[in-house]
Amino acid sequence: MKAAVYYEGGGPQVLKYEEVPDPVVRPKHVLIEVHAVSIEGGDVLARGFGPAGPAPYCGGYLASGVIIEVGDEVTDRFVGQRVTTADNGGSHASLRSVDARSSWPIPDDMEMITGACIPIPFGTADDSLFEFGRLKAGESVLIHAGASGTGLAGIQLAKRAGATVFATASSTDRLERLKAFGLDHGINYTEVDFEAAVRELTDGRGPDLIVDSVGGKNLEQSLAAAAYRGRIVSMGGVGRDTYQPKLSVMAGQNKTFVSYFQGAELRFNGQRARGNVQRLIEEVGRGELQVVVDRTFKLSEAAEAHAFIESRKAFGRVVLVPDDLG
Repeated sequence: MKAAVYYEGGGPQVLKYEEVPDPVVRPKHVLIEVHAVSIEGGDVLARGFGPAGPAPYCGGYLASGVIIEVGDEVTDRFVGQRVTTADNGGSHASLRSVDARSSWPIPDDMEMITGACIPIPFGTADDSLFEFGRLKAGESVLIHAGASGTGLAGIQLAKRAGATVFATASSTDRLERLKAFGLDHGINYTEVDFEAAVRELTDGRGPDLIVDSVGGKNLEQSLAAAAYRGRIVSMGGVGRDTYQPKLSVMAGQNKTFVSYFQGAELRFNGQRARGNVQRLIEEVGRGELQVVVDRTFKLSEAAEAHAFIESRKAFGRVVLVPDDLG
């Protein structure tokens, strides 16, 4: 099969488009012919660190496609079924073998590109807001990196739930575009200090919930900026800030801090988490939520796609499509 692989950590240029052996289909796995790959921020970070297994290493979390083989112990999937998948590696390829539990059926009329973009961004946003963030109608929430895939999902979900939605982004243009998805107030963090700005927008109180995908110093400011008895959910950590936030900034405020990782929820509370992702897929399919794709690249252009993500110019998802399908 063809795949975008790397032999060492580094910038996007370490990605090579090569012929590699087809994946092995284990008894509890399904083999899919990949039709679309949604590139996650974690894919970009992982590439920078280097191979997580034997080289040449094929990374990537999310891919949709059609099942072409089913493992001997799989009873709830079938050849020809359209699915989206999430796993720790192996998405940047024309074929992918994953545990059947890491696959979700998608509607027959859903585009493969749309399906590929749902499990992690929407599942993470939904859990961060509601399962762990306990957001309720009438409350306020600040979502960092609002123009990211997870940010766009979170804005839609929070607005639908009846919350007042604040978000940060690196340009006024992107903040204006986010208003169509439910954003009430945007904060351009390149021009103003978001902590001061969100306090001013909430009459000095701070948001009830802050969802922080950046980490580092940004997270420390989020811990300080939340309202009395506010909640802060840290997820993703897509920033490269190695600063260790001081939890002491929450002292005397009775705030709640949660570090969220969807992979752990899928592993330890899988029935709920997998069902939640399936619900979100169905809601996207009914048009209740929208997947936003900025740009599509061929699989052979994976290096260019990763570079575009690192430019921080994307609005929504960046997707790869195998060359013979693109």
